[in-house]
Amino acid sequence: MHFTKVKRTILVLILVCVFLAYASKWFIVTNTTTRLQKMLPLLSTDKFSYKGINLFQNQNSQCLCNTENKNIIVYNLKEFSRKEGGEALRLRRKREHEHFTKRQKSQSILLASPNSPLGYPSCGVQVTLEASLGTIDTRVKDTTGITISGRGKNVFVISTTDQNFLNYVLQHITYTSVVYDIDTQDIVTFTMDNHVAHIPVSIRQPPMAHLYDSGADRTINSLVTITTKTFLRYDKLRVLISSIRMYYPEIKIIVADDNNVTEKIEDKNVEQYFMPYGKGWFAGRNLAVSQVTTKYFLWVDDDYFFTKDTKIEKLLDVLESTNLDLVGGNVEGNHFSFTLTVQDGDEEGDCLHWKPGSYRSLQGFPKCVLTGGVVNFFLAQTDRALSVGFDPKLQRVAHTEFFVDALGHLRIGSCSDVSIGHQKKGKIEGEPDHERAIKYNYFRTNTQEQVDMKLRLHYFKNRLGCFTKY
Repeated sequence: MHFTKVKRTILVLILVCVFLAYASKWFIVTNTTTRLQKMLPLLSTDKFSYKGINLFQNQNSQCLCNTENKNIIVYNLKEFSRKEGGEALRLRRKREHEHFTKRQKSQSILLASPNSPLGYPSCGVQVTLEASLGTIDTRVKDTTGITISGRGKNVFVISTTDQNFLNYVLQHITYTSVVYDIDTQDIVTFTMDNHVAHIPVSIRQPPMAHLYDSGADRTINSLVTITTKTFLRYDKLRVLISSIRMYYPEIKIIVADDNNVTEKIEDKNVEQYFMPYGKGWFAGRNLAVSQVTTKYFLWVDDDYFFTKDTKIEKLLDVLESTNLDLVGGNVEGNHFSFTLTVQDGDEEGDCLHWKPGSYRSLQGFPKCVLTGGVVNFFLAQTDRALSVGFDPKLQRVAHTEFFVDALGHLRIGSCSDVSIGHQKKGKIEGEPDHERAIKYNYFRTNTQEQVDMKLRLHYFKNRLGCFTKY
């Protein structure tokens, strides 16, 4: 009985010591943190902003769109969603976002402990490597002076008294994944005594190359296809094609056509694809670009026209010399470009801010800048643009929406020294002006229904809580 009491007393003392040790450590850390906060005050997060947008958000904080500046258009998508679908819409978006997040590669931030003596064993040492998604081995053979266990398993142990032996084995460690994934990450835990380090290991299936054979001569005709969509404007389309032929007689042109009464374009280098009547703007873009077989395509509207300053070669030089995916020009001096900046938000969604201008100049091309979006006159890498695509739900007025979808996927530039002309408004041949206007405007007008649909897309597809335009 006396012995049992002694054991209990010792156990209690041990628990008290452990508690005091942790309490003391917590107190020291807390006290140190409080003291440092007083001695080293922090700057206001307002100082850390980009173009007036505060990007220093606390975790799970709600981003805000400026409603005080009357020059800014603010779309409160959260309020809009409550009118459109309420809680059911929000829950559907939440479920889709969780699925989207699972498919994205996530890399945890690993912080190395300071003053870790992993490289300085002074006596016999044992190192353990442990993986979750793979097995560990070393190319070093078993030999005297070092003990290796766990070859080809997820827990691998090295024991030795020689630091040089240890380092040599670690230099020849191999990792083999046992879980198939085309792009994920394992964290290998490195343990020595009471010291632990976490080592990220990328598990990746290299993507298959997608190369375009542009021929030995690599002419503009073998590198670029011109694409456009036409609707109720055959007269303007013919002007466009005629102007192209003045400067590029043999280049291929692809036309997506959703007219009701169709006309065949007679040109051996024009491919004309007919669609259901009034199918829409972005559906036509998708169709036209999907038929491109060259490395690049040049997008133009059907009421543009080429001039002596429409130098495709200049835009081509930019894409061939840089890592950009898309580069735009200007339309009759209108060098339209804008930036897109995202503020992280909470479950209500992120905030997107649209501002005219650019991010910075493009090195090596003094007339070009890096930007978030450009005008409807641009040269793009075919496969990269198709990887984003043009949402066919957008049937009428749409432009910025493509660049919102491309944000974080495509590198975009804009050059002011390449331009294209814009035809004046006029009637369709053989039709009175008022009939043409009624028919065209019926499809072209950005109705409230279309505006609401685009806001709903931004809320659900892009997971935005608000959207501002400066």
